[in-house]
Amino acid sequence: MLIDSHCHLDAGEFAADRDAVHAAARAGGVERILAPAVAVANFPAVRDCVARYPGCVAAYGIHPLSVNTAQESDLAVLRQWLVSERPVAVGEIGLDHFVAAADRQRQEFFFVEQLKLAREFGLPVVLHARRAIDPVLKQLRRIFGHGGVPGGIAHAFNGSRQQADEFLKLGFALGFGGAMTFSGSTRIRHLAATLPDSAIALETDAPDIAPAWLDGGRNQPAELPRIAAVLADLRGISVAAVAAMTTENIRRVIPGMG
Repeated sequence: MLIDSHCHLDAGEFAADRDAVHAAARAGGVERILAPAVAVANFPAVRDCVARYPGCVAAYGIHPLSVNTAQESDLAVLRQWLVSERPVAVGEIGLDHFVAAADRQRQEFFFVEQLKLAREFGLPVVLHARRAIDPVLKQLRRIFGHGGVPGGIAHAFNGSRQQADEFLKLGFALGFGGAMTFSGSTRIRHLAATLPDSAIALETDAPDIAPAWLDGGRNQPAELPRIAAVLADLRGISVAAVAAMTTENIRRVIPGMG
């Protein structure tokens, strides 16, 4: 069994063949998919995926690159969805300092308010931390304290070993996916090979972050078994061991995955 801990199955890129995409993932052994929302406008589409596709579960949140068009009232909408839909996590939330034009102050406001909601509802978080790992860690510690963080997954992790260790101390697993499959991704591959067994979650981020063999094409959850094989090779263990290890980790940090 494999779990894709980050897949935007609701995305428009899958509009023409979403049923087939899900069926292909299931046929390949991907039995659970976590579909994180990125804005209030796509909450219903994520909910529809959960209702339609066995093994698909939801996280609801406002992505840092969505905050420029979000309204502060969207936080009240998010609260309502956390009450009514009982998702497994709050996400995808965080900070993105890669995009130069992004409003960092507004990102931080929405991130902090969503962390407060996660704290209130006792939910783990699915984190986006592109070139913003230290500021994300700072807010996690500030909102939750060192002992009160509900954990979750730091999606598409691309930081240092020291930063990885800080997330692990706070009860997080680290998401590894398509970027790990490129031979030039030396830091990511080294981390994937050397982090403790308990640290690693598998993900696709489909339709984005395509693995090397897709040559920039559309990613999909059916690629997860081959991504798992890359991780197995890096760690010198079997694919079955990778599947068992990452499934256990994801279930630990996001108990609602079942």
